[in-house]
Amino acid sequence: MTIPNSEGFLSDASCLPCTPEEEKETVLSLIKEADANMKDGDLYCLVSFSWWMNWKTYVGFDISNTITENGTHYNNRPGEIDNSKLILEETSNGPTLQRNLQEGSDYTLVPHEVWIKLQEWYKGGPEIARKVISDEVRKTKVVEVYPLWLQLTDERNYSKTTIQISRKATVGELYRTVCSRCGIDEEKAELYDNYLSCRKKLENLDATLEDACLQLDQEILLAEKKSEWNPWPSSSSGMDSTGNSMAVIALEPPTSPISIAGGPSLSNGFSYKGYGANYLQPTSFGSPNRDRDLDRNLDDVYSLGLGSSHGGRKVDDRGLVGLHNLGNTCFMNSALQCLVHTPQLVDYFLKDYTEEINKDNPLGMQGELAMEFGDLLRKLWSGGHTPVAPRNFKAKLARFAPQFSGYNQHDSQELLAFLLDGLHEDLNRVKKKPYIEIGDSDGRPDELFAEECWRNHKARNDSIIVDVCQGQYKSTLVCPVCSKVSVTFDPFMYLSLPLPSTVTRSITVTIFSGYGDGLPMPFTVTVPKAGQAKDLINALATACCLKSSESLLLAEVYEHKIFRYYENPFEALLNTKDEDLIVAYRLPAGHEKLVRLEITHERADGSESEPQYTHYSRKLIGSPLVTCIPPDQTSRADVHAAVATVLKPFVRTEAYPTNGSSSDEKRATVSVDSGPSLDSIVLHDGEGGASTSNSMEIEQDQFMVDINLEEEMIDGPSGQEEEEKKGESSELKYPFILALTDDKGMGKKPMDPENNEKNLFDRGSRFVRLMMDWTEKEMDKYDVSYMDNLPEAFKAGYMSKKTRQEVVTLFSCLDAFLKEEPLGPDDMWYCPKCKEHRQATKKLDLWKLPEILVVHLKRFSYSRYMKNKLDTFVNFPIRNLDLSKYVTPAAACPNPLLYRYELYAVSNHYGGLGGGHYSAYAKVEDGWYDFDDSRVSSVSNEEDVRTSAAYVLFYRRVPLENCDLTVGCDSSPPSEIPIF
Repeated sequence: MTIPNSEGFLSDASCLPCTPEEEKETVLSLIKEADANMKDGDLYCLVSFSWWMNWKTYVGFDISNTITENGTHYNNRPGEIDNSKLILEETSNGPTLQRNLQEGSDYTLVPHEVWIKLQEWYKGGPEIARKVISDEVRKTKVVEVYPLWLQLTDERNYSKTTIQISRKATVGELYRTVCSRCGIDEEKAELYDNYLSCRKKLENLDATLEDACLQLDQEILLAEKKSEWNPWPSSSSGMDSTGNSMAVIALEPPTSPISIAGGPSLSNGFSYKGYGANYLQPTSFGSPNRDRDLDRNLDDVYSLGLGSSHGGRKVDDRGLVGLHNLGNTCFMNSALQCLVHTPQLVDYFLKDYTEEINKDNPLGMQGELAMEFGDLLRKLWSGGHTPVAPRNFKAKLARFAPQFSGYNQHDSQELLAFLLDGLHEDLNRVKKKPYIEIGDSDGRPDELFAEECWRNHKARNDSIIVDVCQGQYKSTLVCPVCSKVSVTFDPFMYLSLPLPSTVTRSITVTIFSGYGDGLPMPFTVTVPKAGQAKDLINALATACCLKSSESLLLAEVYEHKIFRYYENPFEALLNTKDEDLIVAYRLPAGHEKLVRLEITHERADGSESEPQYTHYSRKLIGSPLVTCIPPDQTSRADVHAAVATVLKPFVRTEAYPTNGSSSDEKRATVSVDSGPSLDSIVLHDGEGGASTSNSMEIEQDQFMVDINLEEEMIDGPSGQEEEEKKGESSELKYPFILALTDDKGMGKKPMDPENNEKNLFDRGSRFVRLMMDWTEKEMDKYDVSYMDNLPEAFKAGYMSKKTRQEVVTLFSCLDAFLKEEPLGPDDMWYCPKCKEHRQATKKLDLWKLPEILVVHLKRFSYSRYMKNKLDTFVNFPIRNLDLSKYVTPAAACPNPLLYRYELYAVSNHYGGLGGGHYSAYAKVEDGWYDFDDSRVSSVSNEEDVRTSAAYVLFYRRVPLENCDLTVGCDSSPPSEIPIF
């Protein structure tokens, strides 16, 4: 294989020891070996994700993204490894990582052996090595990317330092590390956990720091053991040096963002204090834990005079207790408040449920999650209103679900799904699950088959969660070829409903002409939200009246350069963000057989006026232009003619001189008024490949005639020798300053002024990038403003605000969820009759509804490149939600009143992704309350819980004795549509 020319891109320190394929095979072999033999203590290194992706592209790691149609690689060899953006600071203990890093977007992990090879090939760095540790619960190995950072205060001299240590280290190891750092004998040292200024001695030397619930960036205290007689009061006694009580106010813990094998996100931007005055009695069920000690200490703090007002009223009822935000844990607090206010779960966990704990379930968490949840629920329902810090629960959660470790902001619905499933497995009454083969309906009535499926499900899954939270739906698949019908009945824990307004989206694209026959024109089209690039191209073709002899080439422009082309017609439009700048170029159909010219523009920056091929003194302007030329007409004159043609629409009207032009303005220049036209290009398939019509040759001849005519006007009579004319042709001044460049706009190579007739590019080249240097002359002649200020793919404006006010009902969401639709191309169904994968149609029907119905409104959409949130207001019923018409079959319904529900809790999400905030509404007895982390306040009007922030809705079945037969379904829109 020919190695791409890397001249100008490699530093002197870099080397090129082997081909891309050899590098790829070496790395794959090392990764495979390391993963197969992974053990505690092995080293893995962090590598900049952008650099890693460039390397993967270079070596062909992902064929679909790196190889063009003719088999060539897109990217050149990457430069030195640059991990500088991952580093916060360099310390004596090595680099300190930034606190907002995510695996898969900021960094990737490679075995240390791979790092050695990469560093040998590419140099750079710095090296960031992390150790492998064991996850005993999940029986797997993880890389501890973020070790535990503890803020140590030495009470002997009040000096402060930072300790970095593995969370799997023991308390005894922490003692040894601290004593070594501070120069004190272990026998004389005492360490205290000082979380939230609540002092607790660390005594169990064999416990891990994770089990001791030490949190990232929290304070620990080092004290020297004192003699039994101590005339000075302890600092933890709440007295100052004069003997007076100290009014200490406990603050929220810092929003520290460190986790195992993952990274933190930015703070959610909210900081709240907790309020309260009543003593929270510890529960008698379960073993004492450190949260109870913390709550007692917090109670002592609050009882020193801090008020207990919540929204203007005193809150002292059971179930009205807030949860401290431990740092981006509002998502967890919101989900927990909804669950702990579920009536059936409250009744269950306030009783003795120990007999139902399943410690042997391999799919469970040995009962630990259920015990911790039950303990937390009891504390929240024990009376009083001192906020609870759910540290133990979060620690358990992180052990069993590492994706929720650290201090990232997460999705409350994803946490709810994990909690419901985890509680079910921990409380599963089935100790040994029987093997049951899933059968087919075999033509049996749906009622019989549905009941059989439910019995089979209950034979393996039987818990309080199944009893109250699980329902059943019918799924029907129909093969589009043989009409084979497949019916299954599956359980569900919640319903994830799409918002109807998420089905389509509007995208604005600016269309440029590659023919030079018109100015750029923006078009806004509507496409399926889950559509593909071909859907966008088809919509644009209709909007701009594209001819059958033309085609559109889509591209994304970023910082005045083409960032990428949409060359894969099946590329998902979810990858296109609202703020992206999307353009399309009208080119001849079959333009792939021509040479594509991509023209980027730059001009002098600041006081620079003379064109110089230096990168630092130039700045990019406008938007790139794209046109095509035949592969056999690539001389310098051909290129200038093509550029002149595509620039024609931008000529200022005053740029054309009148008949009174002076002869001084006439120079021997290439005419820009008659370059080759793409309209004259006729492409056809055949042995000769692409060809052109005679009109292309005629226009090219006319182009050269214009040059000769201008020469004669300057040089006088035409009786000069042909040889002199040929010699003078080398002195022609071409109209533009053009240079060959690469995809980054670097390494510009000026066109050879002596090279006019010869082809400028290789015969096989089909893609050429040019940099055009704009002088004052071009700026005066062409109006570059038409190339600037491209519209974004979607810009929120009047129409979007109007759409946001339109009402979407919960029933329209249900209709969209239950609508028959074809499966996506990536979700094909294997037809047992055709023996092939088919794009079948799928239809869902609700068959059995649970006592507690959890409804998830799908406001978020995720893809590799973007995350979006929809703030559409959904009008959902608060009372008398009637779902009887959605249950199939309606005739089997023993009583339609069994399908009436009332709302009792809502998980809300405010703001955007990454910087948003979660809270919860919950109904306690006859009143609604707002649970905003540690703050609890009453809601004066129940209609206030119906907002555009509603994300997860919790409904409970209305008991028959409480059904109001005179009230219909609460589905009508409010009298005034709120604007959000």
